[in-house]
Amino acid sequence: MRLDEYLDIEENERAERRRLVEEKSYAILDHLETFQDRFDEVVQGDSLYGGVSPSIFVGRANYPRVSTGILSPVGHDEDAATFETSGQWYDEGVSISDVFERRTSLLNSNQSTKVESVHDAWDGFLGVQREVAIADRPVTVEIGLDGTPDLDLEPGREDIATPTGPRARARSAQLGENPHVPRPVEKTLEDDDWNAQGAMTYLYRRGFDVYDINTILSAGALGQARNRKLVPTRWSITAVDDTLGQYLRGRIRDAPSVDSVEVYRNEFLGNAFWVVLVPGQWEFELVEMKAPGSVWNPDPEAGVWLAADREGHEGRTGYVEETAGAYHASRLGVLEHLESRGRQAKALVLRHVSDDYWGPCGVWQVRESVRNAFDEGGDAETLDDAVRSVSPYLPVSLQRLRRKSTMVSGLQATLTDFSVGE
Repeated sequence: MRLDEYLDIEENERAERRRLVEEKSYAILDHLETFQDRFDEVVQGDSLYGGVSPSIFVGRANYPRVSTGILSPVGHDEDAATFETSGQWYDEGVSISDVFERRTSLLNSNQSTKVESVHDAWDGFLGVQREVAIADRPVTVEIGLDGTPDLDLEPGREDIATPTGPRARARSAQLGENPHVPRPVEKTLEDDDWNAQGAMTYLYRRGFDVYDINTILSAGALGQARNRKLVPTRWSITAVDDTLGQYLRGRIRDAPSVDSVEVYRNEFLGNAFWVVLVPGQWEFELVEMKAPGSVWNPDPEAGVWLAADREGHEGRTGYVEETAGAYHASRLGVLEHLESRGRQAKALVLRHVSDDYWGPCGVWQVRESVRNAFDEGGDAETLDDAVRSVSPYLPVSLQRLRRKSTMVSGLQATLTDFSVGE
């Protein structure tokens, strides 16, 4: 397959997707407005809520005293597992509206607690939350609510930008069944001297995906006993991606290089990804291009916003400044692919966030898009050829990309590069 054939994109398909997105942005508002009926059916008169919980959530506001909650889909007990963020969402082909509907259908029954007060918490609300987190399937729970849940029935632009379900303070929580906990998870809990990084790697090697591991970490169920604490969900996601990425980088450190320049492409939820693998020792760079009118660059007059972060063969020692969680998520996808082949490479990931991406769905879509980008690809003679082949499909000129990207800036420029528009 020729590279130009592989990268061809029909313009009429793009126009159709934009039209559908406009319709879906109104559909989510309709969903929020009709949510009250299902909510009233499951919240009893005494505010006692009974249902099935697939997951938990730990906030980061006011850290180290945070809001920690049990998430339960309102009126969807039979298919509760589908409401937990996972790679299955990609396989299912969810839309942005699907993501928003699932997120806004989760009741967050929460309490405020100190993050360091949970190292041996197996009773009360925190104990139930931990049981939900370590179980391998949704758990039946009974939660006593303190007052009326906070449900906004007049959604505006803020609701589209931050999809969350109703929140309620919890008086109490009880298990309605004995959760099934996988033996590897029990082993990490029993070993009080096992540090969190080692426990994460152990679970990953035994087939647990990042979604399972970050939930367990977030609940304060990993690490040396004296150091176990709640970890805000957003932080735990990045911590797991980073830790497992470091593990995989070590696995390919002495592996042979790929033999030729390889180019892969994938598109999902208004995000297009190009992954370029180049012969040589491991390096990695992510360049993000966010179109005006997309969720993270809402000003239509602002122009395309560029961000980039990278690492050399020895990895990173500092904080990822510009691309945050997307960096670790995309790096993990590339490393998993290389480790499965027993190879290493210089890797360049280009992400175009188009204006089709009208609402934030989470870093999971970055991870799954890159993981699934390697099903089919093309070859190029050199990195320069690969970048020039991809460049016409990007929202910025090759000149501007070269100014931002360390890997691309090492390529030789020609006079034609400076005549391409932004």
